[in-house]
Amino acid sequence: MIFDPHSFLTGLGPSVLIGLGVMVFVESGLLFPFLPGDSLLFTAGLLASSGVIHVPVWLVIVVAFVAAALGDQVGYWLGHRFGRRLFTPDARILKSRYLDQAQGFFAKYGGAALVLGRFVPVVRTYVPLAAGASLSGYRTFLLWNLSGAALWTVVVSVLGIVLGRIPFVRTHIDLLAVLVVIVSVLPIVITGLVRYRRSRHTADVTR
Repeated sequence: MIFDPHSFLTGLGPSVLIGLGVMVFVESGLLFPFLPGDSLLFTAGLLASSGVIHVPVWLVIVVAFVAAALGDQVGYWLGHRFGRRLFTPDARILKSRYLDQAQGFFAKYGGAALVLGRFVPVVRTYVPLAAGASLSGYRTFLLWNLSGAALWTVVVSVLGIVLGRIPFVRTHIDLLAVLVVIVSVLPIVITGLVRYRRSRHTADVTR
């Protein structure tokens, strides 16, 4: 159900803000990278602006921002406290290669990775962890973390609000929510396919 943002949010009733905040926090701070953070926030903005869920749009943005910022704080602390010990090559979720990718992303972009990574599924979950594991200065981390959380929540929510004003979108919210989920997971799928083709090519060369 959580991968159907429309049904998930409308089914929560008065607890919609709690559900949104918990999901964003868990994706950011408790290392569950496959939760639909982008699509959930986008759909929340769309539904709020369309009056489908009875909460003000500004409150959706504030709740998502707080949850995202706090989640990254937890991710940083976990990385600082445990580092790579949480990860193993054959783990189902906490795979070593996810942390390697996040550390590479963080090494390339520095503090800005916390802003850029916010818009990349999987990466946004592990970049705070990589920052903590690399012992990045906490004050610098906090500044970039708050900036990234603010930009992500505003941009994604506003996209939902703007599109929610289009009559076709308002009457096809379910279909749009599915499309948003597909677009959100495309980077993961493409990365997986590229990695698979490279591994096959390497295996063929070494035979």
